[in-house]
Amino acid sequence: MRYYSWKTELLRISLPVTAVAGACTIFDLGVWPLFVTALLACGWLLRSLQHLSDWLYSGANSEPPEAMGMWGQVFDVIYDMQRDATQNTNKLQAMIDYLHSSFASMSDAVVMLDPQGNIEWCNASANELLGLRESDDVGRQLVNLIRSPAFLRYFEAESYQTSLEMMSPVNNHINLSVSVSFFGQRNRLLFARDVTRTHRLEKMRKDFVANVSHELRTPLTVINGYLETFSEHGGENARWDRAVSQMLQQSRRMHMLIQDLMLLSRLEAVPKAGEESLISMRSLMEMIREECATAAKGERNLLIECDDSVAISGSANELRSAFSNLAMNAARYTSDKDTIILRWYCDDNHAYFEVEDTGIGIEPQYIPRLTERFYRVDQSRSIDTGGTGLGLAIVKHVLIRHRAELRIRSVPDQGSVFSCVFPRSAAVETVSS
Repeated sequence: MRYYSWKTELLRISLPVTAVAGACTIFDLGVWPLFVTALLACGWLLRSLQHLSDWLYSGANSEPPEAMGMWGQVFDVIYDMQRDATQNTNKLQAMIDYLHSSFASMSDAVVMLDPQGNIEWCNASANELLGLRESDDVGRQLVNLIRSPAFLRYFEAESYQTSLEMMSPVNNHINLSVSVSFFGQRNRLLFARDVTRTHRLEKMRKDFVANVSHELRTPLTVINGYLETFSEHGGENARWDRAVSQMLQQSRRMHMLIQDLMLLSRLEAVPKAGEESLISMRSLMEMIREECATAAKGERNLLIECDDSVAISGSANELRSAFSNLAMNAARYTSDKDTIILRWYCDDNHAYFEVEDTGIGIEPQYIPRLTERFYRVDQSRSIDTGGTGLGLAIVKHVLIRHRAELRIRSVPDQGSVFSCVFPRSAAVETVSS
């Protein structure tokens, strides 16, 4: 397509005007011919402008009007832009229709929301799991239709890094895992998945572990008692004494494992912490230090750094178990003359209990899995350390019950820091500063 500049259009208009002006001068015709020529030039421009206006008003869907020069160029460019826009719109609509059809076939509930939280679209599964109907609920506020307090807090907090587990608002026998994400201009996409079967399997697993642990405790107590009796009255046969000693050691280890399994099952079964009281951290840390010194193989430099002006409110037995597990882990994975620091302090937003050591450290890729049951970074150390592999899982669940979290920092061959991070409201001032 040829490109016309304003100079070409100016020349097209000025040539007849100049010619008429010259004729008027030569033949002394006056200014009227020049005036009429100027009017005709303006009329031509207005006629072209009228064609453009009519074409645009009709929607620019038809072929552009015939025009010369720059006007024809304007028509062609607008027509090409409109055609490209139509193609892009059709592609976008096809993509939206494809996504809608994909979401519509999903067994998970899918809800699209505008920036104000109004429903723009939802699939058929949203009716089964959330009680939403596209024909009736489009344009309505989602929070007016799903009134679960847990969901309202989750939705309005706009912190969607983790999913929310809740009961279905239309069927309290269905467990849902709800996740929300932002897209576009603060639009939101909500997914709700039926996890009832997973919940049932998890409950069966917890019940099985709890029941088996309970049933094993009595026979194991009897076995352990007889082994202790044999150990006390041995001495005649060295091989027999060594065998009894090893059996007694493994029996005690199994007893510890069952105790930890029963504790973990109880923590999982009851979501809220036990009876809360005000706990003096200094005395608790002193007690933990004595336990570590007794259990550690070799000497450890056990230090306490405690802010005595602040106590903690919580379940004394549960917190002692969690803090002791962290300290005993530090004792197991450090060597003779290594340093272990028990630290308690606060800042403006949180309260912290930390166990820092100068032990073997942990590789970064292993840290996310440390709180899994029975997970060990080095399986060869499992017998030597004497742990059950459940300590950090117990710590995790105790902290969850106290609205806290476990943070782990570690550098291989330099040591680790395990931090229990509590909300500031858990710390109570005991003396004025």
